[in-house]
Amino acid sequence: MSTVRLTHIGGPTVLLEVEGWRILTDPTFDPPGRSYAFGLGTSSRKLSGPAIPAGELGPIDAALVSHHHHGDDLDNAGRELLAGVGTVVTTTAGARDLGGGAVGLVPWATHRLEAPGRPAIEVTATPCRHGPPLSRPIVGDVIGFALAWEGQEDGVLWISGDTVLYDGVREVARRLDVNLAILHLGAVRFGLTGPIRYSMTAHDGVELVRLLRTGTAVPVHYEGWSHFSEGQEGIAREMAAAPDDVRARFWVVDRGTPVEILM
Repeated sequence: MSTVRLTHIGGPTVLLEVEGWRILTDPTFDPPGRSYAFGLGTSSRKLSGPAIPAGELGPIDAALVSHHHHGDDLDNAGRELLAGVGTVVTTTAGARDLGGGAVGLVPWATHRLEAPGRPAIEVTATPCRHGPPLSRPIVGDVIGFALAWEGQEDGVLWISGDTVLYDGVREVARRLDVNLAILHLGAVRFGLTGPIRYSMTAHDGVELVRLLRTGTAVPVHYEGWSHFSEGQEGIAREMAAAPDDVRARFWVVDRGTPVEILM
């Protein structure tokens, strides 16, 4: 079995350490206080900074960027950090924008991370929809990531990316055995667009964990920004009402504190 060392840095940003690899998801390292435009007159303000500053992270072998065009998944300091990362994997539009050899994937396409002395990691892009039906021309392309390597016993490590719960995400649960799921929640909403949500709710997270059947789920992307309408208290309420088997597999981890998970 493999041991994954997971550190939630803040928002969607997670450091994953496994089999000698150091992989970062959706780098957000700007200080709090700044506002970011999200299109169509919407915006959000950053409320808290990272639990670990970018300068204290150490070397990063690969970064997985679910989408490049919103500051809550890739901010200015995050972009600066990418310049020193070995491999960046993102959407095809993100790869064009970021340049520097970034790898762009469409859903279900794969890229293989390889380095001497470490097992290769196969990265498979998974479907996302960052809003209601037909919203893609406005909100842009987003992907999640499934990571597989030799030695996994009970399934892949899956990062949902910024998405609502829809058939494409349910397809992940049907097609893949997932042992560790990192779920982007937060129930993102903007006053200008009313009740429309752009990421999963905690209730969606419960349903998704039920569909995944086994393994552990870690929520991220629910704190640190003004457009997150559901934080840790909302997650706790849903967990209290969830079936015992779901509640036992749903782990809320403290920011900045590494946890180890067997896979």
